[in-house]
Amino acid sequence: MTTPLLHSQLKTWPLLHRGKVRDIYAIDQESMLIVATDRISAFDVILPTPIPNKGVILTTLSNFWFQFTRPLVPNHLTELKLENYLPEEELQTVAGRAVLVRKLQPLPIEAIVRGYLAGTGWKDYQRTGMVCGIFLPAGLSLAEKLPTPIYTPSSKAAVGKHDENIDFAQTVNLIGKELAEQVSQVSLDIYTHARDYALTRGILIADTKFEFGIDATGQLFLIDEVLTPDSSRFWPLDQYQVGSNPPSFDKQFVRDYLESIAWNKQPPAPALPPVIVEKTVAKYWEAQERLMR
Repeated sequence: MTTPLLHSQLKTWPLLHRGKVRDIYAIDQESMLIVATDRISAFDVILPTPIPNKGVILTTLSNFWFQFTRPLVPNHLTELKLENYLPEEELQTVAGRAVLVRKLQPLPIEAIVRGYLAGTGWKDYQRTGMVCGIFLPAGLSLAEKLPTPIYTPSSKAAVGKHDENIDFAQTVNLIGKELAEQVSQVSLDIYTHARDYALTRGILIADTKFEFGIDATGQLFLIDEVLTPDSSRFWPLDQYQVGSNPPSFDKQFVRDYLESIAWNKQPPAPALPPVIVEKTVAKYWEAQERLMR
């Protein structure tokens, strides 16, 4: 297990932004350098304890899925070589976790697709019979597969703030009807193709979120990360059972721990004990191994 990277400290390029997980550096008017650190967030709060190698796993998996989804939508990856933009000593500090990407205008929404009834969707359904305003059949159980995947976007909050579920009409208000419809359809297409592939690797993708950006012409691009344990709920097919939450290959394990200690979900977040860190690392590695073997 390598020394975790909590914050990157590159000097060659100016730091633009530190997000929940990624540090973004300016290259020029067309390109940026993104470093996936080992930070982990839960309930929209960054935890003080890093997860070793997490950023490498997220980058490796995202790059795999960016290639997989390229026939469906272009993405922000470029053909630029990192070694042409970083000196060797800095290159070594971000090896396996840095990518050069197009500079795009991010859309102010998170495109969430749900294929199974879990998490906040399950809580909504218990209260209202709906998930994010979408009526579902009566009598569904926890973790049950939905009749068809549903698109349930949320607003994208700043670091430290909470994302909020929004309906399609609010999405239209934010980005316009044509783009909102395109994001919805592309998100469902990506989810469906990825779900079918993951099933052959023994993983159920219960839900996931995508982020998109546009260029100066308005063309849509997939950005940030794709179908990682940070952005998705991965369940092992061989342990799946309707009516109970399956063990997962994602940060739900961390959320469950934080729920068990009755943290109020407000900063500052508590530190994670070593056993939780070790098990989280193992779950992330297993997700990568299963999906890319």
